[in-house]
Amino acid sequence: MRAPAGLVLAVLAAAGLAGAATGAERSARMSAPVEPVIAIHGGAGVIARESMTPEREARYRAGLQAALDAGHAILARGGSSLDAVEAAVRVLEDDPSFNAGRGAVFTWDGRNELDASIMDGATRRAGAVAGVQHVRNPITLARAVMERSPHVMLTGAGAEDFALERGVELVPRSWFHTEHRWQQLERARRGEKAAVAEHASIYFGTVGAVALDREGRLAAATSTGGMTGKRWGRVGDAPLIGAGTWADAQVAVSATGDGEYFIRAGVAKDVAARVEYARQPLAEAARATIGTVGELGGSGGVIALDARGTVVFEFNSPGMFRGVKTATRQDVAIWR
Repeated sequence: MRAPAGLVLAVLAAAGLAGAATGAERSARMSAPVEPVIAIHGGAGVIARESMTPEREARYRAGLQAALDAGHAILARGGSSLDAVEAAVRVLEDDPSFNAGRGAVFTWDGRNELDASIMDGATRRAGAVAGVQHVRNPITLARAVMERSPHVMLTGAGAEDFALERGVELVPRSWFHTEHRWQQLERARRGEKAAVAEHASIYFGTVGAVALDREGRLAAATSTGGMTGKRWGRVGDAPLIGAGTWADAQVAVSATGDGEYFIRAGVAKDVAARVEYARQPLAEAARATIGTVGELGGSGGVIALDARGTVVFEFNSPGMFRGVKTATRQDVAIWR
């Protein structure tokens, strides 16, 4: 006769093997279908509510909603979290309202340099690109690096050679030229930082997504145009695994904000590590990590998702473009 489960656990605990039983129970839970979830961000540090025109707000909200819809449609039909985050980020990369892809800001010498990264929580495979100038959707190239190369990160011209070999869409530099971003650069060149900083994502902005699919698999993706007026090939946190992006079996994170501070704090991995090693609830972990960023002098935020479907938006800036969608919940927000 089989012993009761409680007795088995008691015996395992006495033998110092309770963790094995917990792991088995966790595996059983993860094998059952879960409710798919996708969460996105479009950058932190937004303009004050009173400065946002209704027309601009409507564009931002529509862009966020379109990204949520694209990602969740994949999850709803049983697709993977990896496909969902790529799809959501591609929508945001093609939307000139956000600082990624077509809406990327300009470097000091008038170019658009794009960075992106993606990570599969189930396998911890990851891919990233930095400093590309002709790739329409850098997040798709980052995934190609992960799946179709032996590497994790490719940069600059080499990354674009790889894109050409793998059939990833390339476009002329003019594709990324938007007049409002060019005027932001012109004001920055004139030293009008106070005027330009009416919108923090003018200087630094990012888009990202985290998702949980029906199989309980997590994924994260992040993409950015960097900082207005950046020089010397500067690279921020967005393409760095562990800083701007992280996903494992328990937590997925995408970050946005002052890249240099997010790198120094190892933000994305730090959130996951607090959950895994310190056993902190996800909200507490995200709050503590962003607190560290603030102590260092930086601002920004994270979106985080765990294997139970818990979604956290944590930021120390006035606001963060963000949204979440499940079968029963849908929300898009800008301010707190």
